[in-house]
Amino acid sequence: MTGTTLRSALPGPLAGFKPQSRALNLPRWRQAATQVHLSTTKSDKILDPAIAKATPLSATLTLLGHSVAIPQSPEEAVLERVPNPHPDANYLARFTAPEFTSLCAVTGQPDFAHMVIDYVPDAWLVESKALKLYLTGFRNHGAFHEDCTLRIGKDLVKLLAPRWLRIGAYWYPRGGMPIDVFWQTGPVPDGLWLPDQGVAPYRGRG
Repeated sequence: MTGTTLRSALPGPLAGFKPQSRALNLPRWRQAATQVHLSTTKSDKILDPAIAKATPLSATLTLLGHSVAIPQSPEEAVLERVPNPHPDANYLARFTAPEFTSLCAVTGQPDFAHMVIDYVPDAWLVESKALKLYLTGFRNHGAFHEDCTLRIGKDLVKLLAPRWLRIGAYWYPRGGMPIDVFWQTGPVPDGLWLPDQGVAPYRGRG
């Protein structure tokens, strides 16, 4: 399987894209964004946040506020990002996906996981609709638990270059054995409020 690369899509590749016609009354920090397309064939330089601020948000976010098809694989998915409104602060952003689904790499049987993604933003935030669609793209994707978990974490690191990120994937058992996978980018930043991920060890019906 070929590796996933990142493609910046601001602003050149948006030629022909028609932004929403309605006026948007948005805070200044939300007036810009950039998207990164997961692709197996193309790669471009990721733009600096200062460059992105010169481009209207409505002209760069292609998923939020639009009707879009669900991607059939992670390779088809588009991850989009917006500037962090508080780059001076270390704070934790958390996404929880309690019904994540993928397929076994060998048997094709469905796998289910409760995923928790924690990260400390630097210049960028991940746009949540894009993240939801990206995760949904795994539902027909065949890979082992460890591969799915690490791929998601590494794709987000490539997209965001966060100060810190961790992902906990709590997989439901198949064959009588649950598998939990944990990965983080490094030591926890000093002074960060880091709540427990709140997922109890699997006990079945005992």
